[in-house]
Amino acid sequence: MKIALIGAGPAGLAAARAFSKRGLAFTGFERHADVGGLWDIANPWSTMYASAHLISSARRTEYAEFPMPTDMPDYPAHARLLPYLQDYARRFDLYRHYRFGTEVQAAERRPEGGWRLRLGDGTGEDFTHLVSAVGTFSTPYRPEIPGAFAGELLHSGEYKDPERFRGKRVLIVGAGNSACDIAVDAVHHAASVDWSVRRGVHFVPKFIAGKPADTIGGRLKLPAWLKQRVDGWLLKLLIGDPTRLGLPRPDHRLYESHPVVNSQVLHHVGHGDIRVRRAPQRFDGGHVEFADGERAGYDLVLLATGFALSFPFLDRALLNWRDGCPQLFLNIFPPGIDDLFVLGMVEATGIGWEGRARQAELVAAVIGARTAGDRRVEAFDAARSQDVDLSGGFRYMKLDRMAYYVHRDTYLAQLDRHIAALA
Repeated sequence: MKIALIGAGPAGLAAARAFSKRGLAFTGFERHADVGGLWDIANPWSTMYASAHLISSARRTEYAEFPMPTDMPDYPAHARLLPYLQDYARRFDLYRHYRFGTEVQAAERRPEGGWRLRLGDGTGEDFTHLVSAVGTFSTPYRPEIPGAFAGELLHSGEYKDPERFRGKRVLIVGAGNSACDIAVDAVHHAASVDWSVRRGVHFVPKFIAGKPADTIGGRLKLPAWLKQRVDGWLLKLLIGDPTRLGLPRPDHRLYESHPVVNSQVLHHVGHGDIRVRRAPQRFDGGHVEFADGERAGYDLVLLATGFALSFPFLDRALLNWRDGCPQLFLNIFPPGIDDLFVLGMVEATGIGWEGRARQAELVAAVIGARTAGDRRVEAFDAARSQDVDLSGGFRYMKLDRMAYYVHRDTYLAQLDRHIAALA
């Protein structure tokens, strides 16, 4: 047995830890020179920007067996998180398993079973199992906007420092967490800031009663419809009605799409520092035409329009790709393939890096049981053929970025059930 593990970000490190605990032989591949993935802003493939912080709190993000330091802020910046990930790798002796500066260009199934990896140096190597842990924020999604823009056009994945906005008329396109962060950055440097919002979103403050919002409540398990109603009432009390500020009304209920954990952007909109615009319809030289017929001139347009799932080293057919996303059992296991696994392709409010660690524990348990001829893996294989509802009763929006979204507690319960069955 020889496992190939691609990636040394939070999911990859969780896998390395799970495999080393079980004594499974593996080799990690990381194209950068160190661990950390996108959390290392010096990584040339990182989409991190200078002002980025966690949007989930430290306690909701940390690995359970390696708590963050007691002096860690509630919402640490990337500069604090990279040393934490490096310390995790050192604490569990994970560095020695990785080949850094080594890119996997292609992974091909061998006719006799297993995988042939083609590496960036032109060499190839064979493995019995393949684990992809490359994350979901590496390939920028750029919407098609007719026309041509004469100014500077970039994606948030290319953005690093707000000095880029100095003295410019700036338009931020998008309504996700990064868009809001970057719009707030721009306020302090740009000549003017407009914010183009196509769809209404729900806003959640980072703190409630002085505590991180994601640590409030949760002890009383409410049905989805009641939680939406109760939490929606609380947010209306805390945030108010964003439509007052010119923002579109959400076309979905709370938790049916990922909320924006940022109230600073509303502060600046309310103070007139940021002007809300509708969706861009067309570029015309140095101007942008919007869906409501308005038109304005800009020096820089930043597309904070998210990222597309990408596994460039794998044939899409191997991942059962449909409806904008690989269709995998528990977002990990492709149908009909017993030696390919995807880690990190999961999003949920509060799932954190511990959620990735539990994914890795299950993969390690399955590989170990199958390799040892443990017949308990047959029950797991039977479960893989069944549809599992991971929504927790919420009706998630039919969007590509929500295609791999799950309800945290429902998902973790499924992982834990299968881990226990194979223990």
